[in-house]
Amino acid sequence: MVRLAASFDLSWQERYQDGRALARYPYDVVVHFVYRYGPEKPRDQTVVLEVGCGAGNNLWFAAREGFRVAGIDGSDAAIAYARNRFEEDGLAADLRVGDFTDLPFSSESVDLAIDRAAITCLGLTHAKHAAAEIQRVLRPGGRFLLNPYSTRADSLASGRPGPDGLTLNIRSGALAGMEQILPYDRETIDAVLGEGWRLLSVQHVTFADECDQHFPVHAEWRVVAEKR
Repeated sequence: MVRLAASFDLSWQERYQDGRALARYPYDVVVHFVYRYGPEKPRDQTVVLEVGCGAGNNLWFAAREGFRVAGIDGSDAAIAYARNRFEEDGLAADLRVGDFTDLPFSSESVDLAIDRAAITCLGLTHAKHAAAEIQRVLRPGGRFLLNPYSTRADSLASGRPGPDGLTLNIRSGALAGMEQILPYDRETIDAVLGEGWRLLSVQHVTFADECDQHFPVHAEWRVVAEKR
């Protein structure tokens, strides 16, 4: 039995085990990042790493497009599913169970790093460690997509305060069912990233349903940072 990382939200293991979180197709923000910010070199020489890769849906897209891919997740159930899917589709990937705060990859070995709402599930202390590890494994000039949830998301009001900046037990809105979230404002982005980055893009995105005025507003950040 794989020992889950201390920084891992255990509720995700349950979601992957019962199939609730087994997404199969990539998020649009990831597709845009890979095509917009990829380096000028052949795809088979470009390494894409995703922290919190889950069922591998984003990496599956990148692998099909010819990139070399690697991923890490705290859930052994998610990684087992992803490995099986890649094998069935004849795709190569280095997929590992592990801790975002202690990446099992060599320094300066990655061109693009993806966080699609995974680091936002860590408290501030662990999030800083995860960002530092991503910076370590990126090559100079490598790009990092940080995609956390925003303090302006209405769902957060249904949760309760937790340790290290976390909001716990969210019960309504787009984030309903999330057991722990670190909501980000602009200052949190800077605190998590720390030194050694050049910001290429900082977008704040909100989603509201104009046909349902009672539907809570969802909000997130889409940050692209380049390792100096």
